[in-house]
Amino acid sequence: MPKVKTKSGAKKRFKLTGSGKIKRKSAYHSHILTKKSTKRKRNLVHAHLVSAADESNVRAMLKI
Repeated sequence: MPKVKTKSGAKKRFKLTGSGKIKRKSAYHSHILTKKSTKRKRNLVHAHLVSAADESNVRAMLKI
């Protein structure tokens, strides 16, 4: 059987935490930042966890 490959896009976008949860980066923090408030941009800096509804799909893409 061939090797099971992960989705390379998902590999770049998600990281596993020590407890097995999946971290993701916030959207809306790459460009057109001048119209966004400082508070909003600051809150977008931090990583968040993948929601429970999406977690099974992300795990399937990462083959974990």
